[in-house]
Amino acid sequence: MKVLTVNAGPARAVGYTDAPGGRSGIDKRPVDGPVRVFVPGVAGAGGSGVEGDAVCDARFHGGADRAVYAFAREDLDDWERELQRPLSNGSFGENLTTAGLDLTNALVGERWRVGPDVVLEVTGGRIPCRTFAGFLGEKGWVRRFTRAGATGALLRVIEPGALRAGDPVEIVHRPDHDITNALLFRAVTTDRKLLPRTLVAAEWMESGLLGVARDHTAKYGG
Repeated sequence: MKVLTVNAGPARAVGYTDAPGGRSGIDKRPVDGPVRVFVPGVAGAGGSGVEGDAVCDARFHGGADRAVYAFAREDLDDWERELQRPLSNGSFGENLTTAGLDLTNALVGERWRVGPDVVLEVTGGRIPCRTFAGFLGEKGWVRRFTRAGATGALLRVIEPGALRAGDPVEIVHRPDHDITNALLFRAVTTDRKLLPRTLVAAEWMESGLLGVARDHTAKYGG
């Protein structure tokens, strides 16, 4: 299990976002050398937890509980085959492109040690939005991504430090529940009857995916 690349993106003016100022940092690309990760501040005010990375819409992105976003190279490969187009590391706006990690079935509250310094904690999965759909340029993208359910992992920074391509990832803590990213994602998007089951993970849910999902479903209608 390792980090293949650390990816960051500056704010760019784009036509596919309704973020303030019409700018987005979703176009992330691999960064050479060590990259500092840190606690960026509270949701709604803080930006990205990755040095050199921009968050332009703090309503739905960034902040302490969405400081870093990871997506598995294996899932990108699956999408390459489905979309019949190449997808480079960072193509889904992820900060970390990983190998050997099952992010879909990661537990909410699971902790990873990444490299020698950094500890990250899973807070949930990514809810697709119009900016993501516009960036990919694929018809019906929000629905397709939701149906697939391979959400990647949103992460908070427990111990800050520097990350670099090739850093090993070790799972150092798994909470005593069975609420995975996939299950929580389904509960807040397509299968609301699962919500009571997810309450066991409420300590992480309230500031993780449940909060993200509540915001996005209010804005985009589910």
